Amino acid sequence: MRNSRPGGKSSTVSEYPEAIDRLTETLNGLPGIGKRNAERLAMALFGWNQDRLADFAEQAASLHERVFTCEACGHLADGERCRYCLDPTRDPAVIAVVEDAKQVIAIEKSHMFRGLYHVLGGKFSPLDGVEIEDLNVESLYERLDQGKVREVILATSPDVDGEATASYLANLLAERFPQLSLSRIATGLPVGSDLSYADSATMASALSSRRTFET
Repeated sequence: MRNSRPGGKSSTVSEYPEAIDRLTETLNGLPGIGKRNAERLAMALFGWNQDRLADFAEQAASLHERVFTCEACGHLADGERCRYCLDPTRDPAVIAVVEDAKQVIAIEKSHMFRGLYHVLGGKFSPLDGVEIEDLNVESLYERLDQGKVREVILATSPDVDGEATASYLANLLAERFPQLSLSRIATGLPVGSDLSYADSATMASALSSRRTFET
């Protein structure tokens, strides 16, 4: 709908009330949510009753109070330890190093990995001001110092920063833990892609075909 302004100029006026426009803008900021989808979601929320909306708002507002970071691996958890670190059937001698929690989920969907994880919390990217010391690396050293890990799989994304992270970390680990087996996920994943969005079949192939990392 357009309203005319003095001088013959017109301006676009939203079809929705301001509150729905603001909610749409917020939802539009979520990954993969375009303007039209954000409008549909906002209208769907408007259709909820007050109790359901209040519950949704409480869940969102208390998210940081109810989700913790695993003190062992850095993954998301309900308490001090995540479900994988608490699982006695997992192999503690094999650790997959990933960038973030989304990649843990992507690997789990492949059903090909039964070891533990270590979440770095980002990628080594000096141009963006992220040094290796800014990542969750010291706690990885502490885990490896215990001498119970035989293999570390460098499972960072095959994009520029992910490869740089894997290479840098491999050199650090090879120097500090020469007895450790270092491997890299195979390149069945598209070069330059984000590991978080890999399908389960591709992820399974990348894990089963991993190669020894040459430092």
